[in-house]
Amino acid sequence: MVRKLEGKIAVVTGGTTGIGLATARRFVGEGARVFVTGRRQADLDAAVAAIGPRATGVRADSANLNDLNRLYERVKTEAGRIDVLFVNAGGGSMLPLGAITEEQYDDTFDRNVKGVLFTVQKALPLLVDGASVILTASNVSIKGTPAFSVYSASKAAVRNFARSWTLDLKSRGIRVNVISPGPIKTPGLVDLAGPDTAQQQSMLDYMASTIPLGRLGDPDEVAGVAVFLASSDSSFIAGTEIFVDGGQAQI
Repeated sequence: MVRKLEGKIAVVTGGTTGIGLATARRFVGEGARVFVTGRRQADLDAAVAAIGPRATGVRADSANLNDLNRLYERVKTEAGRIDVLFVNAGGGSMLPLGAITEEQYDDTFDRNVKGVLFTVQKALPLLVDGASVILTASNVSIKGTPAFSVYSASKAAVRNFARSWTLDLKSRGIRVNVISPGPIKTPGLVDLAGPDTAQQQSMLDYMASTIPLGRLGDPDEVAGVAVFLASSDSSFIAGTEIFVDGGQAQI
């Protein structure tokens, strides 16, 4: 069987849990060597152990430019290039208009906008011509969500990055695309509901009821789309957005 990413060098930011971890595992399964980042060393070590010997963990906060420099020095020294860059690190919290703080705004935009921008920009010297860059956005970027305006706006910025960078990088044939998940059952989604188990389940059940397919997504379902965008199967796809949301924002 021919593996879709045989011999490729991939970088996955935010790869310790959820979508990032599932994607790193799929990339390795398709033949890639993967560099995975995370902010917490214990989580990073556990992720690398779960992914296997073709994974290398680098502790890094994507909003910290010094951390990004250290990440790419490691990739340069050990691999010399990047064929696939999955910019997945990010996050946010919920506050309604009237309660939004400067701290929440800075945290969200640092992680989802500043971090994405400099993760890609600092990778440019290592990205091969024809590389695939995949950005993680969200389906909330195209719809209203109570108490989630700051996060939603940050993900709308990510969508435009892909459009604009596709033009900036056209001479190098680098494809920049976006995956926009809906509700995917990840630790991050569960944490949004707070520490109460009953409250968490109630929120998850409500989210599932808003999805035409009637359930939450699995991280591996997003990872499958990432493999498609990373591989030559998507060779004529650039600047686009693929929703993995069970139809939630599409109807």
